[in-house]
Amino acid sequence: MLVAALAIASPAAAQNPPVVSIRPFVMATAQSFAASDTFDASFGKTVFPFFGAGVQVVVNGGFFVELGVSRFRKTGERAFISNGTPFRLGIPLTATITPLEATAGYRFRLRQSPRVLPYVAAGFGTYAYKETSSFAEAGEDVDTTHSGFVMNGGAEFRVHRSVGLAVDVQYSRVPGILGTGGLSQQAGENDLGGVAARLKLVVGR
Repeated sequence: MLVAALAIASPAAAQNPPVVSIRPFVMATAQSFAASDTFDASFGKTVFPFFGAGVQVVVNGGFFVELGVSRFRKTGERAFISNGTPFRLGIPLTATITPLEATAGYRFRLRQSPRVLPYVAAGFGTYAYKETSSFAEAGEDVDTTHSGFVMNGGAEFRVHRSVGLAVDVQYSRVPGILGTGGLSQQAGENDLGGVAARLKLVVGR
């Protein structure tokens, strides 16, 4: 993706080498899971926080590639659904999700507001899902990884010459982890993705 960004960034790249900025960041995310019935039955709600970090490489202030990793961990209860009604079993259940996402996008410069940089991006990710519980029988615990699609859009606000705050909305789709058995199969849900609001603190121009 970086090679493609460098190739597209400027037709005059042969005469003027591209300006590359490497920018680390930390982020906090509030995600609403697509598998709302599954998560509500086990954890009592459908929106959960992720925390993570990553690095962004910007070419000529416009095209960029980004690699980020985040983590979610929550303990609830094993449950089942009968006639559309969830029932908890009182058995502790801990779920851990670790997304590793790579995206490529573009930042737009506004003449009227030079400190505000809208952007859009899309890419893919790998999502590690681990589920453990007390008194689990053989095969009941889950430890797997699947790939998925991700896209986002938002704006970066330059609060300092070398510091920016980015706010965006991200959509992800991760089929294959859920829906093969247990509670998620009963709920008819197979997507581990969802819609998230993200806040990033970015260091660099």
